Amino acid sequence: MRSRVPAAGLVMGAVCALIIGCTADPVPAAPPPPPPMNPAPGTSGAGDPYYPMDGNGGYDATEYQVGITYDPAKGRLDGDTTVIAKATQDLDRYNLDLRGLTVQSVEVDGKPAKFAREGDFELVVTPAEPIRNGTEFRTKVLYGGDPSATPKAGGSENGWQKSKDGGAFIVGEPHSASFWYPVNETPRDKAMFTLAARTPDGWTVISNGREIQKTSANGWTTTSWQERTPVASYLTTVAIDKFTVDRMSLPDGTPVVNAYAPGAEDRRDTGRRLPEIIGFLSSKFGPYPVDAAGGIYLDEDIHFSLETQTRPTYAKWADLITVVHETAHQWFGDSVTLKSWSDICLNECLASYAQWLWQESRDHENLDDRYRAALEIMRGSQDFWTPKLVDMGAGQEFHGVYDKGILAIHALRRKIGEGAFTRLLKEWPATYRNANASWADFEAFTIKLSEQDLRPFFDAWFHGTSIPPDAELLPGTLRG
Repeated sequence: MRSRVPAAGLVMGAVCALIIGCTADPVPAAPPPPPPMNPAPGTSGAGDPYYPMDGNGGYDATEYQVGITYDPAKGRLDGDTTVIAKATQDLDRYNLDLRGLTVQSVEVDGKPAKFAREGDFELVVTPAEPIRNGTEFRTKVLYGGDPSATPKAGGSENGWQKSKDGGAFIVGEPHSASFWYPVNETPRDKAMFTLAARTPDGWTVISNGREIQKTSANGWTTTSWQERTPVASYLTTVAIDKFTVDRMSLPDGTPVVNAYAPGAEDRRDTGRRLPEIIGFLSSKFGPYPVDAAGGIYLDEDIHFSLETQTRPTYAKWADLITVVHETAHQWFGDSVTLKSWSDICLNECLASYAQWLWQESRDHENLDDRYRAALEIMRGSQDFWTPKLVDMGAGQEFHGVYDKGILAIHALRRKIGEGAFTRLLKEWPATYRNANASWADFEAFTIKLSEQDLRPFFDAWFHGTSIPPDAELLPGTLRG
């Protein structure tokens, strides 16, 4: 149907159109000028009181694009690494952490930058122009040397180490990444990680995440790995060896890569059980929080294994229960990462208790009986009860969390009840996925979830230095 418009309406419409047509479009206002910059140096530490010089301030790293060339016969590493970051203040200079290796040049956004070394591991970068707060910028560092010659503190700081058959590997806690690439070395600044490692043909390179490319030319092979889930720098790794590599997938298609150094091939049956382990832990902790899986099985007598993200690194002595522990860390430590090293119980107490959960399910152990048996042995041992599980002091982080910590988590389970504990194991890693958390966050979260006053319990078990009183030592069914 057609509508008819009165003539008067046509005239008025024409006049309106004429008027509108003659009106000039408004001139958009000029954007306000950016505020004046007030550049200052970024701090040379990230604020952890145990390791005040670790990490740096003034920026957040978002991705590390690490490139290395390593010849095992010579033991020399040459690096070409780009750090992508976002300024959190106006910067006229900032620091990266790099130990031992010699820096040849630094560029910021493609322009040469001044650089200097300060202290044991500070690389001070002064860009050609100040960097405005909120701006993304790229720092490219060329460097090289023998990383195995860099002094290390011992304990769990293993540094870059040559393997017995001529390869190399890197694991360490709290320091690891700065032994082989420039980094903001603090767990507080998680970032994506990409590695392109060039080695002579015949050597295999294993790292975090998914293998994305492998090319060969002129007797050298370049292998690229990529981890898109943000990772704390101490959880990045590379291992170079003549590995036997097994590949498979989880039921959802997640790739699994297990690598066995010469002499470690007898642990392939253990590695093949990883899908079973991940399935079990997922039933307890929620969906597997990263997008790759596997393990690096060394034939080395280092005294620890480490939960390097997506692909834990295992010492020669590691057994099936070690694989359960390190895989549990993918939730507790890797996905939910501590804010400060005083919060290490968030990693180790919970991952250690995963061992008990596995043995309860697979070996049908009565955990209350196991708890009471351990208590009978340890009740009179002051050495067992003295270590604090929280805020234990620098250098004391790993005292108590593996044994006293297991008992503490089982006591917590009985204190809040099975229903609340089941929720806690899933809701805690879901709430803080890919983020940082403190022990204080965990206490507050547990108190709110359980709707109980748990302050006396936490004070006795996690902040105390003596055996807890019976009310906290034997809660719930443990009284039986």
